Amino acid sequence: MLRGLNPLLSPDLLHTLAAMGHGDEIVIADANFPGTSNAKRLIRLDGISATDTLEAVLQVMPLDTFVADPALTMQVVGNPDEVPPVVDKFQWLIETTADTPSPIQTLERHAFYERARDAFAIVQTGETRLYGNIILKKGVIAP
Repeated sequence: MLRGLNPLLSPDLLHTLAAMGHGDEIVIADANFPGTSNAKRLIRLDGISATDTLEAVLQVMPLDTFVADPALTMQVVGNPDEVPPVVDKFQWLIETTADTPSPIQTLERHAFYERARDAFAIVQTGETRLYGNIILKKGVIAP
């Protein structure tokens, strides 16, 4: 046990976040996401929501300030302008928790999967809300 850390940050997840460098990406994925078949490194947080996971990650990891899209979600198939409720909550968490809030950008479904395959890691949550997936690009931690 450690003090001051969200208990959702498991040893595996903490190690992964610490090992990531500037510009590396991590995916927080819902329960329907094909994590096992797409991940270089897979961390399972079954039973935990994607929004709770995002909040815990943002408490210890800065978003990249050198890019316009440090946070990406998957577009709704057939309605790319729709913003699912879970994505609204992601945006609220970024605005209230991230060091440098940024508007979420979106990717077409297959482009999202392709980007996720290149990510440093995928965190598979128990999120049941559809489109509960987000890619985060790690920023710099200044001295």
